[in-house]
Amino acid sequence: MAYPRSRMTTASIDIRLAAGGRRKTAQRVIVAEALASAKRSLSAQELYERIRASHPTVGRATVYRALEQQVENGMASRFEREGHVSAYIACDAEHHHHLVCTSCQRVEDVAEDVVAPMLAAVGRRHDFQVDHAALDFYGLCAACRRRGRR
Repeated sequence: MAYPRSRMTTASIDIRLAAGGRRKTAQRVIVAEALASAKRSLSAQELYERIRASHPTVGRATVYRALEQQVENGMASRFEREGHVSAYIACDAEHHHHLVCTSCQRVEDVAEDVVAPMLAAVGRRHDFQVDHAALDFYGLCAACRRRGRR
């Protein structure tokens, strides 16, 4: 299974922070770059621990705030792990949905064109105009199923 890597670069991070109306700070860029380089979803605590190794002056509260701002700006998505723990993954600007492996925490994008027929069917069946949808599918990726993980 191929897992997405965020295509966010430092330049695109700068642009997206500015588009969200946020002032660009070194800490926000550090958090965004660290999340964008992750190959799986991370809790705020896990991301903080990664950042702390190379940037010991970045505080835990700063990481939590920066992550929430990224979710608000569409730069990241928040998922719920077992035990009501939030985990985050960097997202590209194009609208998409996610497959989330509950074992290894890898996240794969599902393109809008895959979900569009289902949304159209929902609209027809319920006589409802869908303006926006955010779908996350939770389960086991192929690699975890082969390893017999749960």
